[in-house]
Amino acid sequence: MSRTEAPPLPEPLRVPVADSHTHLDMQDGTVEEALARAAAVNVTTVIQVGCDVKGSRWASETAAAHASVYAAVALHPNEAPRIVHGDPDGWSRQGAREGGGDAALHEALAEIDALAALDHVRGVGETGLDHFRTGPEGMAAQEESFRAHIEIAKRHDKALVIHDREAHADVLRILADAGAPERTVFHCYSGDADMARVCADAGYFMSFAGNMTFKNAQPLRDALAVAPMELVLVETDAPFLTPAPYRGRPNAPYLIPVTLRAMAAVKGVDEDTLASAIADNTARAFDY
Repeated sequence: MSRTEAPPLPEPLRVPVADSHTHLDMQDGTVEEALARAAAVNVTTVIQVGCDVKGSRWASETAAAHASVYAAVALHPNEAPRIVHGDPDGWSRQGAREGGGDAALHEALAEIDALAALDHVRGVGETGLDHFRTGPEGMAAQEESFRAHIEIAKRHDKALVIHDREAHADVLRILADAGAPERTVFHCYSGDADMARVCADAGYFMSFAGNMTFKNAQPLRDALAVAPMELVLVETDAPFLTPAPYRGRPNAPYLIPVTLRAMAAVKGVDEDTLASAIADNTARAFDY
């Protein structure tokens, strides 16, 4: 089996659900093809997530053009330091760039703010902190950007979509300090069961991706087990994090049923019960 070959369509879900976080702009084929494949397995709504100004514009335009798509717009945590400091040696794998300083960051944030006001944009994200790919010199820009996104989300009453990579304590600290928006989503939840209890107490949504199916992901399954049913979402983060048994092959929204069935087994509920809860939760989180 080729690593580049798309996995087969899974058995359709009986209850329609949403993919709470996907990147259609990074996937092969057209948006229309991706949405048709998703609809064929009863994944009837997708949240298209931007990671920079250009991608956020694209997310907004795509949501405006398709009734089953809503957008989230933001500067990814690793984008903020790139804007400020540049990327002369290609550490970000995004190509060499000149730094524009704080003025460039404020200009980019103003664009995100303008997009966040649009009706078909239902989330501000993915924002947050990434201690894996950004070194100490980029932390100040990352935190400033995160705090600005929190403020934008609150002002426009949109969901805050959080990218938290190896930064749990700092993300929770900033949310508590700045005051989290009414609807806050931990995308690709990566904490343990203890953190899941903290998120549950704060009313934060936890969105689980295909990596919860990986052999070494017992801490994620433990977190899912204690996460309240009314705060659980499902996502692909496609084209990344393809669920087992297709790990390493291209991911897409139509593979949501594979992850959802694995989640139902962890929660000890039937897939229809979990799908119904997730459908309600996603609509509540993104206010559609």
